[in-house]
Amino acid sequence: MNLESCPASHLGPVFKVLAEPNRLRILCALGTECRPVTDIIHATALPQTNVSFHLRILREAGLVRAERRGVFIYYCLPDPELLAILQSLQAWVAAHTLSSTPQNQEDSVNEGVSMTERRVSSCG
Repeated sequence: MNLESCPASHLGPVFKVLAEPNRLRILCALGTECRPVTDIIHATALPQTNVSFHLRILREAGLVRAERRGVFIYYCLPDPELLAILQSLQAWVAAHTLSSTPQNQEDSVNEGVSMTERRVSSCG
């Protein structure tokens, strides 16, 4: 890959948004379903103001989309492939980490999981 085709200018801002652990927790909590803010709050155990703040940043980055359903706003991943990408990245990190933590051992067991199964489950 040469310098002109390097994806840094496109991926850099996305990785900057994803660098915040609570945003990753929110994306994983969404999984492949649209969820109201209250469900995200319960799944992440984050305060409502914190969840709303991070959802705004994720929405502005194009990593979640909002749907109004009556008086509630539901948040969804714009494409289920995003969850598969996050899971693949997690598996890659686990496979290339020198430490043997329980999480890494669990990821090794899950290596045989198909991409379809990964898409319907949430992040580790």
